[in-house]
Amino acid sequence: MNSGLSFSQLRKGMRARVSSVSGESASTIRLMELGLTPGTEFTVTKIAPLGDPVEISVRGSRLCLRKTETAVLTLEPVE
Repeated sequence: MNSGLSFSQLRKGMRARVSSVSGESASTIRLMELGLTPGTEFTVTKIAPLGDPVEISVRGSRLCLRKTETAVLTLEPVE
């Protein structure tokens, strides 16, 4: 399994797992409050025509996130 996947490499329908979250900024804490903690799996449901933002389904909710906001996340693909 490859690790170090970035949010910009995700495609519609892909499943991924958060392997780590770095930093302690307000936006990082907010992502964790929204449920993106290490070990959490999510599915990419939509990608805007220009590639940003990306909608994901996580823990029964849907979130729209900008790639700049998710730079603190390290992901790994889920088979």
